[in-house]
Amino acid sequence: MDEPQAIEQNGRSPGGKSPGAILFMCGLNAIRSPMAEAIARQMLPQGTYIASAGVRAGERNPFVDVVLGEIGLSLGRRQPQTMEELEDDFFDVIITLSPEAHHAALELTRANAVDVIYWPTMDPSATDGTRDQVLDAYRGVRDYLLGLIESRLVEHRGSL
Repeated sequence: MDEPQAIEQNGRSPGGKSPGAILFMCGLNAIRSPMAEAIARQMLPQGTYIASAGVRAGERNPFVDVVLGEIGLSLGRRQPQTMEELEDDFFDVIITLSPEAHHAALELTRANAVDVIYWPTMDPSATDGTRDQVLDAYRGVRDYLLGLIESRLVEHRGSL
């Protein structure tokens, strides 16, 4: 996977402080962005507003529940949603995980003071094979996002 851009180019505001409101976006809000949201909610300070959305709303993916459950996380009753369905639409940072989401976020925010950061992330639903092979692809995405969130968003680790 390509090296993600940093905000500020690294996701942090100029003073090195973590953003207070973060949106993760992907194409369908079914795999990558809800996975990132669940991980970020676990790792970031409680006062951080974290949400996820898709360019379009997809269907909840059961493999996401499996791989999040393996690390003690859950989406609960959360269902995929679009930007238009969000309760709040003010974010300090929008982290996009697919090219489609990145282009949509740039278009939606062109008149706003919000950082849009692209973390290219593989779509594991394109993986063929046995259940174990498919789950390995989802685990790879989970672990990739976990590493990025830890190294770029968690306050004591430095830049986004």
